[in-house]
Amino acid sequence: MQTVGYLGPEGSYSHLAAKYMCGRAKLNAYASFSQVFSSLVSGRTDAIVVPIENSLNGGVLQNMDLLQSTPGVYACGQYTLKIDHRLVTVNGADKNKIKRIYSHSQALEQCARYLYENFPSAELIPAPSTAASLDMLKTEEDAAIAGSHTVKAGFTLSDNNIADGDGNFTHFLLVKKGDVPENSRSQRIYFSVTCKNRAGALLDLLGCISRKGLNMTKIESRPIKNVPDEYRFFVEIDGDYSSEDVKGAIENIKHNSNSFKLLGCY
Repeated sequence: MQTVGYLGPEGSYSHLAAKYMCGRAKLNAYASFSQVFSSLVSGRTDAIVVPIENSLNGGVLQNMDLLQSTPGVYACGQYTLKIDHRLVTVNGADKNKIKRIYSHSQALEQCARYLYENFPSAELIPAPSTAASLDMLKTEEDAAIAGSHTVKAGFTLSDNNIADGDGNFTHFLLVKKGDVPENSRSQRIYFSVTCKNRAGALLDLLGCISRKGLNMTKIESRPIKNVPDEYRFFVEIDGDYSSEDVKGAIENIKHNSNSFKLLGCY
């Protein structure tokens, strides 16, 4: 049976995505994204499921960096999960007395407006995951942000989604060890590039995509660690990697860049 790692514990959004993507696999929970990737590299898992982008917050930067820096892994599947954040309190708690609110940093950011308007004086405390934040509720002065799918005796969930937007979706990737197969069929291709240090370098890279008639679905920049004023671009395009035209575009991008890494085809 295949073993798949995710950011736990059970009940986290990553757990929910892993169940949707790999329902027949054995699912192993880990306490951090670094541990999730480490489980794959060490062979303790056959694959991992990690969030890579949120429609409200943008890229999940830690996982973008881990996918870039971890050798010998690639994304081979994707899943988009609807996120429904609820405020969780112990039964009978008076919301006016809440002093501490726990959740994963991404969830706290996605609910920033609600928290500012309703709990301006509360301390916002990051937790390893939304599901893990429920274990931190000890008194009526504590609250958490967790998914609407979370059901636990002794807790009350808010009636409505408290995120800053109704269209809150998280894009998850299924990541495995190895290299992208040369004949891999795909709808989208994900890669990273660094530009040559000259005027118009990024435009040349984008031209390699547009000249082949390929649609770029996203582009995001990340500072290169320990290299001031240098950036790496994470790019996703529509395309079938098994197509020779698409491979030609990829080769042109490599030729016009300082560095290139194929992060996944799915």
